[in-house]
Amino acid sequence: MSDDFLFADDSEEEIVEERNSWKILVVDDEPEVHAVTKLALSDFVFQDKNLEFLSAHSGAEAKKLFMEHDDIAVVLLDVVMETDDAGLKVAEFIRNEAHNHFTRIILRTGQPGQAPEKDVIVNYDINDYKSKTELTAQKLFTVVIATLRSYRDIISIEESRQGLEKIISASADLFSIHSLESFIDGIIQQLSSLLGGTTDAAYITSALAAAEGKSKNDISEFVVFTGKGEQADKRVRPLEEVVEGEVLESCKKALRSREVVYSDDYVVAYCESNTEPGSLLYLSGIPRKLNQNDKHLIEIFANHVQIAFENVLLTKDIEDTQKEILERIGQAMECQLSGGRHIQRMTVLCELLAREYGLAKEEVDVLKLAVPLHDIGKLRVPVEILTKPSALTQEEIEIVREHADSGYDMLKDSQKPIIRTAALLAREHHEHWDGNGYPRGLKGKEINIYSRIASVADVYDALRGTRCYKEPWTVEKVIEKFQSEKGKQFDPDLVDVLIQNINKFEAIIFAYPDSVTGGTE
Repeated sequence: MSDDFLFADDSEEEIVEERNSWKILVVDDEPEVHAVTKLALSDFVFQDKNLEFLSAHSGAEAKKLFMEHDDIAVVLLDVVMETDDAGLKVAEFIRNEAHNHFTRIILRTGQPGQAPEKDVIVNYDINDYKSKTELTAQKLFTVVIATLRSYRDIISIEESRQGLEKIISASADLFSIHSLESFIDGIIQQLSSLLGGTTDAAYITSALAAAEGKSKNDISEFVVFTGKGEQADKRVRPLEEVVEGEVLESCKKALRSREVVYSDDYVVAYCESNTEPGSLLYLSGIPRKLNQNDKHLIEIFANHVQIAFENVLLTKDIEDTQKEILERIGQAMECQLSGGRHIQRMTVLCELLAREYGLAKEEVDVLKLAVPLHDIGKLRVPVEILTKPSALTQEEIEIVREHADSGYDMLKDSQKPIIRTAALLAREHHEHWDGNGYPRGLKGKEINIYSRIASVADVYDALRGTRCYKEPWTVEKVIEKFQSEKGKQFDPDLVDVLIQNINKFEAIIFAYPDSVTGGTE
């Protein structure tokens, strides 16, 4: 929803052309039929919308127009044109090839015996069958009115279905930021469909301000989620940057009075909330005058939608809290052991590697949350060994290696997917592709993909960083190392991903520098 869209100085004629017309396609090989049809319906208006005529003089032209326009409301279709069954083939094309089940098809024929009405109605998905001789101007008017009512209702039902589908989809995937957007988009589309369609719609809330510790009662802290409209986007913008004047005053009034504010062209609905001060739904370009039933539906919807939205926010807040707790545990552990920022780099490096490798977003999210605990077993390794500046003895090496099984033992009993993944990482991130790693000597794809990713990221960060026992390697030397260990220590596909994206990995190394050096990776 943009300022230009809300407050454009369009002329009345432009508004009719852009917003207030039903598309009617006339398909007939007789030019006079087009002229007579347009003349008979020239002053036609239904629900404050007139008709926009499209013309095709053959079946081929009609098919082309259907591929260019997906919002044709009614097609007046001649049966006999370039062939005796050209119109029937167009009807088949509309339903079976263009997969358009919304457009209402009125078959018109000057030769009823050529395509018997009973056979056509049974065998083709058409909505009416008329002889040209019986379609007087009045009957044509009546047929088009009835057909447009049917089209309007079908579109309204489809919008309702799409809105419900988005809400269901969001509820099945609440841990993704996209689910929040889908949920908002869905509730807006659902309410819009109740009114027969709107031009623009948005959800206006201060819930995000509260999450950041700001005042929810300050109108300047309200933000807009755009959900519908020609210039709709997914950006979250302050309310006062999106609307002004009368609309902004209506928003303030709705908040003060805790009610729905109706205007000729828009509605601002207050959404009841468990906490102050609630949120708003904004809808503009309402196609018809609202009746009492419409207003009742809006009020019921507004009274319940905010609670659902707050539940989505709560779920997201729980996920963010869980993520922060795991990160802080990892950072506290790292601070005790080395004082560096290895955990932060590992998290971002693993995310990048997993994404470029092609893992699904849900898998990447689980890996990001689990990575901070990959070295938790080192808490059972004496600090003097981990920080020893000289080479470790064989006995000390064996003690360090025990951290893999120790970390797994600390986490393995959890039933939570993220903790179970962390247990897997703790035990497997020192396994080698060729089977020469530890602690179990797994090889190839016996090693979980999460662990193979963590292995590459862990070694890359260790080689590029400063340790108490070594200086950082150059990028060239690191690349040479990974190429030599491709198919040996590391998954060859992951090595390729690393080298192809080396500049991105280097950017992460420089973005999270160590303030204190040390530790044994």
